[in-house]
Amino acid sequence: MEILYTDERMVVCVKPVGLDAEQGVPQALGGGVYPVHRLDKNVGGVMVYARTGQTAAALSRAIQEGTMIKEYVALVHGTPPEAGDWTDLLFKDSGKNKVFVVRRPRKGVKEARLEYRRLTAGEESLVRIRLHTGRSHQIRVQFASRGFPLVGDHKYGARDRAAAPLLFSCRLTFPLEGRTYTFQSLPDWAKDQ
Repeated sequence: MEILYTDERMVVCVKPVGLDAEQGVPQALGGGVYPVHRLDKNVGGVMVYARTGQTAAALSRAIQEGTMIKEYVALVHGTPPEAGDWTDLLFKDSGKNKVFVVRRPRKGVKEARLEYRRLTAGEESLVRIRLHTGRSHQIRVQFASRGFPLVGDHKYGARDRAAAPLLFSCRLTFPLEGRTYTFQSLPDWAKDQ
């Protein structure tokens, strides 16, 4: 696992696809770290782990206050508009582990917002996404609901041979103790576009 930064307060790494963010990564890091956010097992990318309870609380506060900025790249089927700012209501069916866009608020429905810009266009298009909310499967559902499923995302409508959704947490920016940190990484499939 690639380590981007480490000190006595935190570890910033690139989580590989297939490793669980809440148990697998901490074990791979040798233990003694607290997960403060998560990525699905079949998604890779930049993550920060706290080494102390105080740092975990500060990073969790940054997430709640919206000062932790999470950016992703994804390869989607089709050509979405050049840019977008999407807000949807999402409902998670826990029994099926699947999320749906719904029209009306009801119990269990949460608002989800993201912004994106298209970087390439074609049968498959590369997009860069900034999350404003961190809902389960949010990026996957919001793109699929508009007819642009992520390449490899068979749960949400992709009909290709990719083994996993081509979605990657490429940049993480957050404040900690009066300083702003930014870390980034790109997967090979995004560099090739």
